[in-house]
Amino acid sequence: QVQLMESGGGSVQAGGSLRLTCTVTEVTRTDYVLGWFRQFPGKEREGVAAIDHDDSTHYAESVKGRFKISQDFGRTTVYLQMNSLKPEDTAMYYCAADPSSTVVAGLARTAPRYWGQGTQVIVSS
Repeated sequence: QVQLMESGGGSVQAGGSLRLTCTVTEVTRTDYVLGWFRQFPGKEREGVAAIDHDDSTHYAESVKGRFKISQDFGRTTVYLQMNSLKPEDTAMYYCAADPSSTVVAGLARTAPRYWGQGTQVIVSS
């Protein structure tokens, strides 16, 4: 059973930075794509960034150049470094895992198989 746990959310002013951390358990190195989603109030979750076992990545257009996803070699921790934050980045952020890169990138109709509990990010203007 894959388990995901996020940390690192909080409040920051526009232009600031935050780093989210997702602790991952029970993932065999090549079995899953790991990533981050976010959810705005009243909206569906949307893909933010994804990373595969070979460190290939995918980003939503809205965060390209500002966010960076990374992982440690054992894939026990996934990070989302968020720079130049904007008020419109305010959302609940979720760590996700699925065998499909398309799913974790948020490009499929299917939701990822595994989710974390989420961590809140608030960006004030």
